[in-house]
Order: sequence, then structure tokens, then C-alpha cells
Amino acid sequence: MAKPRKVIITCAVTGSIHTPSMSPYIPVTAQEIADAAIGAAEAGAAIVHLHARNPQDGRPDQTPEAFAPFLKVIKQRSNVVVNITTGGAPTMMVEERVKPAATFKPEVASLNMGTMNFGLYPMIPRYKGKFKHDWEEPYLEGSRKGMFKNTFADIEYILKTCSENNTRFEIECYDIGHLYTLKHFLDRGVIKAPLFVQSVFGILGGIGAHPEDVLMMKRTADRLLGPENYCWSVLGAGGNQMRVAAQAAAMGGNVRVGMEDSLWIGAGKLAESNAQQVTNVRNDSGRPGIQGPRAWPTMSTCSPVTGMARSILA
Repeated sequence: MAKPRKVIITCAVTGSIHTPSMSPYIPVTAQEIADAAIGAAEAGAAIVHLHARNPQDGRPDQTPEAFAPFLKVIKQRSNVVVNITTGGAPTMMVEERVKPAATFKPEVASLNMGTMNFGLYPMIPRYKGKFKHDWEEPYLEGSRKGMFKNTFADIEYILKTCSENNTRFEIECYDIGHLYTLKHFLDRGVIKAPLFVQSVFGILGGIGAHPEDVLMMKRTADRLLGPENYCWSVLGAGGNQMRVAAQAAAMGGNVRVGMEDSLWIGAGKLAESNAQQVTNVRNDSGRPGIQGPRAWPTMSTCSPVTGMARSILA
């Protein structure tokens, strides 16, 4: 039997993809987001990836004032690595999206590697007539005509703004072309190794979640970046979550789960908490090599990326 290897588990606790009517378990208020993040950390997540929502109706909210209450609670109650989104929501401009990370100077911030279609509208028929808030359906429908804008200038703006605060990046790559964009910035010295690359599978507008897609993203990243220069993590959207995690773990990668990426814990069964998904990805016998409870990485290339050298070397 292979010796267990330590894996970085990231938990994205609420996001901006799903709307409140889709699940009663989506964290919305600051207290709910804080509790969800802390619960995920206690279940074994090393990193929590954070968005904020309007507490009244659950819509995405990228104001620093929306982040401040739960960031304070998480810092007081947990040693988990905090990762603040700079993606926000596809409806937001980059200046709005970067404000929380610029304000709070987290160890990690997300960084999206390209403009893309980001199709949320196929979820509408499932919930038609069941939406609780008037913003939900138009928000999802807007993804049919809109786009998730991440130009070269946008990427440079986020890199410059956050790098000045010594923030490292979770670099989100939704397609092969995003890896080439990352290579471009690496070659220019705008971003430096070691890199923490999050490969995203199953979003409409990005690469699919077929096992061959996962393999191709890994092989391309190895060829372009050099395996010694980056730490690889994956997320699978929706029902792809656990299967993609299992494949990545078997390939030596790291994993991301959470209600931003999937509302489900099994076929047709809603996850009741983010911690439940973290526990599932740790304990499922189909996930070879995942070790907890705090799955800190052993690879030297990973520790400076996530700011976790403080825990590895303690």
C-alpha cells in the first residue's frame, strides 16, 4: 500500500456562481461565512477561498465592508490560510474586484488568467419559478450575453496591486490558453515561481471535466512551466467535483472543494456544509493518498506559494 502523501485541500465556501434559492445551506451572512470557513479548516482544509454576499438577499458583494466582519472572526478563531477572491463576479469591473485583497493584504488571492464565457444560464430551468430574490434569474441569464473579463491589462493590474502587499496567488486556469498566458507573464518576470496553479474543470466556457482534459492540463502545465516551478491543484464544477479531485490526487495533485464549486455531496443530495465536502474528499476510499487533518504540503515548491512555511517549519 502506498504511503499517504500530504495534499493541500482548499475550500471555496460560498463564491458567486450559485444563488441562494439553489440551496438553503449556502453561506450568506458574515457569520455564516466565518463559521463555514472555520468548519472547513477544522475538517482539514488548509486554505479557505473567500467571497462575500449581501446579507439581505445573497447577491455577490465585493466591498471591503462586506469582507471585514468575517475576516476578523476567521483570524481570531483559526490559523487557516485566507485566500481572498479577485474574481468577484463576472458582472464586476476589475477595480471593484481587487479592492478586498488590496485592503486586507491576505497571504493568498485568486488570479484569473483570461477573459472567457462563463455560462451560468443553463441552471435557470432547474429553478424556474423557485427563485426567492428578483436578482437571481437576471444574474444567471446575463451570463448568456456577458463575459468574465480578464484582459492582459486586468491581470497586470491585479498582480501589481497585490504583489506590493506580498500576497501570493492562486492562479486559476480554465483552459489551455490560460496556461500560455501564465507562461507569458512568467517569462516577462511579472509573476515569479513557485506558482500555485488551480486548474478549473467543467465551467461552461472553459475546458471540460473529462479525464483526458485533466491529463492534458497537467501535461501542458508541466511542459510550459516546468513541474519544479509550480504546485498543481484542481477543482471540478458541480457533479464533477469529487471525481476530478480523485484523479488529481492519484496524479500527485492537490484539490479544491466547497459550495462555490458544487452544492452537492452525492447524486441528487445537497451538501449541508462545506466541512462535509472537505471530510468527503479526505475520507473517501477512492481518494488515494489524501492525509489529514491539516493537509499541509511537503513539497518545497508549495510552501512559499501559500504562506504555509510557518506551519511546515513550526
